[in-house]
Amino acid sequence: MKTKINALVVDDSMEFTSSVKEYFKNNAVITILDCISNGKEAMEYILKNHDKIDVIIMDLIIPGKDGLAILDELEKNKIKSHVIILSSYRKEYTIKMTSKYNVDYFMLKPCDLTSLEARIKEVLAEETTELYSDKKISSEIQVRVTDLLHTLGIPSQIKGYQYLREGILMLYQSAGLIGGITKTVYPEIAYRYNTTASRVERAIRHAIEVSWNRADYQMMNKIFGHSIDYDRAKPTNSEFMVTLSDALRLENKALPIYN
Repeated sequence: MKTKINALVVDDSMEFTSSVKEYFKNNAVITILDCISNGKEAMEYILKNHDKIDVIIMDLIIPGKDGLAILDELEKNKIKSHVIILSSYRKEYTIKMTSKYNVDYFMLKPCDLTSLEARIKEVLAEETTELYSDKKISSEIQVRVTDLLHTLGIPSQIKGYQYLREGILMLYQSAGLIGGITKTVYPEIAYRYNTTASRVERAIRHAIEVSWNRADYQMMNKIFGHSIDYDRAKPTNSEFMVTLSDALRLENKALPIYN
């Protein structure tokens, strides 16, 4: 992991850029170089300073020059900065279009800034652990996981939501982790979010409790099948994550896992 990460934010939401500046102002690792609200101005800045930029955090819908046009110019100019897309625009065609470029991650707005911090650190990691593929999970799969957790009634503002999302994506990408959730998945999530494995486990358990109490029975039955039984205890963290990752694998078998 790089000891210092320089990030450029391209977004025309003053509320969002202000919150990003405030969140990262005292961060020991990540420095926000600038926040630019116009795509044309952002591209000019990138061309002049690309050697200083480690990661570009960008919305797709911005005035002057949209996100896809910027991605195209980055490719034409052979600029290798990492890119994280943040957008509330989830049209399937647009998501597929971003997959053509060197996009590291696609996150839906509104997003938790703790999660954004984790993503920035993740994409700048110098070495990829042998447990995971070095390929990037496709934007389509990331969006499907997000939509599924929302459907299951898990609020995005609780920590367990982010940890569950990470765990499900990890299991989806590498089924070999199923036997190492406690020893491997929790510690990896804890590392990404600068917390402890025990806190990750508790937060995920709380998120499952919320889901179990709020989600639609028919949806639960569709996903968990005969394993669901409201007369007994809710599923364990492992059962919940493994079942969802398996369900996604079956549902999305026609989709590319990686970009």
